[in-house]
Amino acid sequence: MNRELRFRIAGKALAEARSANRDGATILVEGKRDRSILESLGFSGGIILLNRGWSIERVIVDLIEKHSRNPIILMDWDRTGGRLQKEITSRLQSLDVLIDLEPRRTLSKAFRPETLCVEGIRKFIVDLLPVIDLNDPEGADELHLL
Repeated sequence: MNRELRFRIAGKALAEARSANRDGATILVEGKRDRSILESLGFSGGIILLNRGWSIERVIVDLIEKHSRNPIILMDWDRTGGRLQKEITSRLQSLDVLIDLEPRRTLSKAFRPETLCVEGIRKFIVDLLPVIDLNDPEGADELHLL
C-alpha cells in the first residue's frame, strides 16, 4: 500500500476518533507528548495519560468513574504499547466497558514503518490535517477557532 493511501486511511481514522472524542469518548494515551499531538490535530475532548505516576488499576478506575463511555485506548504500536493495550483492554472488558480499538489498529497499520508511536505522528501533521479536516469538518472549525 502506498504512502498516500495509508495516510488517507490514517487521516480518516483520526477524524473519526476526533469526532468521537468531541462527542464524549475519552482517549487514553501513554504520555504528555501523545496528548500534545492529539491536541495539535484538533482533539478537544478528554485525553487522559497512563504515565502519570499511577498504577494501571488506578488509571482504569479514574477512567470509569470520571470519564467516558466507550473510551478509545491509543497506546503506541511498539512492543510495550501492545502489552499495555492488551492489559488495559482486558481489564476494561472484564468490567463490561465497551472500548473502541479500531483507531489504534488502523493507525498501527498505516504508520508502520515510519513510526511506532502516537507522538511520532507529529512529523506528518502537514499531510494529515487536511485529510482529518475533510473527514471531520466540524472539528476543523473548532481547531481554527483556537
